[in-house]
Amino acid sequence: MYSPILPGIQHIADEMISLRRQLHAHPELGFEEFNTSRLVSEKLQAWGYEVHHGIGGTGVVATLRCGKGPSIGLRADMDALPIQETGTQPWASRIDGKMHACGHDGHTAILLAAACELARSRRFSGTLHLFFQPAEEGHGGSGAKRMLDEGLFQRFPCDAIFALHNMPGIPLGKLGFRAGAFMASTDTITIRVHGTGGHGAWPQRAIDPVVVAASLVMALQTIVSRNVSPLDTAVVTVGALLAGDAANVIPASAELRLTVRALKAEVRELLHLRIRQLAEQQAAAYGAHADITFEHGYPVLINDDIITHQASLLARECLGAVNVLEDLPPLTGSEDFAYWLEQVPGCYFIVGNGDGEGSCMVHNPGYDFNDEALPLAASFWVHLVEYWLAKDDVAAHTSR
Repeated sequence: MYSPILPGIQHIADEMISLRRQLHAHPELGFEEFNTSRLVSEKLQAWGYEVHHGIGGTGVVATLRCGKGPSIGLRADMDALPIQETGTQPWASRIDGKMHACGHDGHTAILLAAACELARSRRFSGTLHLFFQPAEEGHGGSGAKRMLDEGLFQRFPCDAIFALHNMPGIPLGKLGFRAGAFMASTDTITIRVHGTGGHGAWPQRAIDPVVVAASLVMALQTIVSRNVSPLDTAVVTVGALLAGDAANVIPASAELRLTVRALKAEVRELLHLRIRQLAEQQAAAYGAHADITFEHGYPVLINDDIITHQASLLARECLGAVNVLEDLPPLTGSEDFAYWLEQVPGCYFIVGNGDGEGSCMVHNPGYDFNDEALPLAASFWVHLVEYWLAKDDVAAHTSR
């Protein structure tokens, strides 16, 4: 069995952890990752990579060629979130209202650590592309989609692509995999109910959109329970209901804002259809009418069956079977790496961020990436590149 942490990674671990904390202290939102991109580019150029800037706005692509063979791509996301950090560690965010609440600082440092070791050792034969992506969180649009729209895989073709994400609640030292549909599609739907405003003392002279909206909130819950198969996964959440600002005034309109998730394209379409039907018909039943706006988000993330199986087998060799979760339950979170997997087969997997006291979920103001996960994840990146681009036999991975 391979050593879980490579000596070369262990040698630079403190430096990479320091870099991670530097990124954490200086978070940048999607498409604003100017300093992060500059730091990433400087490191990669110093290690001998061919570096391309400004792809998808602030994205960076680095290429290292070493002999003949296939090509693979590894992705890290770089953006932070518009959240005020509550942590008190010395490397806490120094930017008000912004923090690395999802661990993208850790993902960037992990890939940089692997990049450093791969440039030093060069124990592979083929082409390695490293993708440092902006705007995964979707604020201002998808960075992954924007990179695709600018011809990412035409310029940097890959036979397989990979990405990882840390996961609080999964113990340190463990990796998790799932073939097929792994993360949900996400859409934002806005329903505006238009009634007739009036005085709260004479409701009979108005058409109350608040009553319509309240009824619609409950009716929407029946879509998952009565229209979607019990064997399928779907989420319809009303995250906001906005209407009026005075107790004695019936407003003229009300607005509902929904997040909608699914793990199958056909279920996604069904949700859209039933939401529209219920909104229009429920409003009409009260004498009001509804306008529905769909904001299509990320598609379902679908891991390639064969590549994911091979990656999980490699993880068993590197970490031992006890540290590999081979059939994780699907997640109803979403991820724009899904766009890339629609064009190139690959695998998106999970790295344990710890489950002990003080561990909290991502997108929480108290979250912090667990630095102990960095050397193990970086070592696995190196093992994966060397496995997929085997120096002695470029097709070795197909026989495992």
